Amino acid sequence: MLDDLKYIHQRDAQDALGIAEKQPAQLEYQFDLPKLDGEFSNIVYAGMGGSALAALLMKTWPGCKLPFELTRDYDIPSYVSDKTLFIASSYSGNTEETLSALAEAEAKGAQIVVIAGGGKLVEIAQQKNHPCLVLPKVGQPRYAVLYSLKALVSVLVAAGAAEKTVLEEATKASVFLKESLGAWLPTVPSNENTAKKLALELAGKSVVIYAGPLLAPAAYKWKISFNENAKNIAWWNQLSELNHNEISGWISHPVQKPYGVAELQSSLDHPRIARRYEVMNQMLSGKMPAPEIVSAKGDTKLEQLLWSVMFGDFVSIYLALVNNVDPSPVDLQENFKKNLG
Repeated sequence: MLDDLKYIHQRDAQDALGIAEKQPAQLEYQFDLPKLDGEFSNIVYAGMGGSALAALLMKTWPGCKLPFELTRDYDIPSYVSDKTLFIASSYSGNTEETLSALAEAEAKGAQIVVIAGGGKLVEIAQQKNHPCLVLPKVGQPRYAVLYSLKALVSVLVAAGAAEKTVLEEATKASVFLKESLGAWLPTVPSNENTAKKLALELAGKSVVIYAGPLLAPAAYKWKISFNENAKNIAWWNQLSELNHNEISGWISHPVQKPYGVAELQSSLDHPRIARRYEVMNQMLSGKMPAPEIVSAKGDTKLEQLLWSVMFGDFVSIYLALVNNVDPSPVDLQENFKKNLG
């Protein structure tokens, strides 16, 4: 099935695989943003779903020199003030939680920056003269994650909360990613294609993704991609927190559980994380399904992080094709928004 290019083109009608292949170029995009004046005591980023993912990725790379908080709510932290740099991010520009948070931040006199692909957020930015980074159009918000990350990093640099060199590092990483994803393209047969192989292994199962601190944002992106691309239930958790609670959940019956476990492992994580994987997998042998080990490729944090994100995108799109669903549309979410009013 996954080697039948005619079937792939028919089922992947909006070319999700082609969009995934082009994602590394997003890191090369240059956003026009002036230096942000003012002394900031903290940064608060408001976003939901894929828009929140950029903030999670940023915590792994490049990090932030100032206290940074991600809020995924209608309300904002009580400490937000005129010393806060408040970033409102939504690909559609119409996410109601983010619009509510923005209004509260404006009321507290925070300095505002908007990251959006259009919609009400861009309109508000234009009306109130907020700095605004407009995201180029892609098929779905989840395919614009690298645009969002590059935009956020551009804001951090403009605010003096990250070094200018990180922008060059992002561009350099795009070359590495382009070279890596060649092994996952639909023209590469299943017996040589690790993304196709993993999709076939996970077919028919609820997917559990585990990762250490470095790749935790990638695990969250895998969850998003399995939900929205493959229309497949999935959840994720992070070591070492899950060792303090979730491991006990695997020991009850039935022994044959309808789950597939993927472990995203990084050579750059703390050495104790590797030891925790080893001990956990030994102790849960026969209780937790044998995990599929995904060893992140790359020499830097950014390369390993984004390699893992990209690999998960391809795996989830191939799983969609195995599930006989179109990976692009998310009709349920759209209908939910309409019913919510």
